[in-house]
Amino acid sequence: MSQTYIMVIGGKPEGPFSITELKAKGLKPADFVKTEAMIDYKEAHEIPELREVLGFSKPPVIPQYFGSFDQRLLAAVIDWLIVTAVFVIPALLIVLISQGKMFNMILSGSLLAIIPIAYLIYHIVMESGPRQATYGKQILKIKVTDMQGYPINSSAATGRNFAKIFSVLTLGVGYVLNFFNKKQQCLHDMMAGTLVVKDRLV
Repeated sequence: MSQTYIMVIGGKPEGPFSITELKAKGLKPADFVKTEAMIDYKEAHEIPELREVLGFSKPPVIPQYFGSFDQRLLAAVIDWLIVTAVFVIPALLIVLISQGKMFNMILSGSLLAIIPIAYLIYHIVMESGPRQATYGKQILKIKVTDMQGYPINSSAATGRNFAKIFSVLTLGVGYVLNFFNKKQQCLHDMMAGTLVVKDRLV
């Protein structure tokens, strides 16, 4: 008979459940479970059987060091330069070749709309990807995680980056919050439940 587990759901123990049933219930790495033989509950990622069968990654290092404001700002500047260059350099070449003033005006105006959208998509894709970071963040050796240090998915990355609107609408106060909490979160991090971390103090 396969091992069964009690799972804490909504603060209450339920079960026992088989591994198949746990998977159907959307068991997450940080959910608390125990077998009848276990004295106390453990997080699911701490149990080798669950880690192997459900495909949990190796438990991350508990976040201890967080991205500072200056690191995050510099990473953002680098990312803006990268994304802008991808569109502006080809556009400049087209402008130099083209003789149509109206076309050049339309092209220039289009860039003002395209670049911010591309910047948003770039962040969502990169932060939810294997490296958990844009190229700017990779250079600064910081990355985005959830509150337990695990990678975020595309939905969380989308929510985080759209939440930046609120950090901007507060006249930048949302970003300044980075200075006033231990985990150095900005407003959009708090809203999305994310952290910007570094593996070690640099």
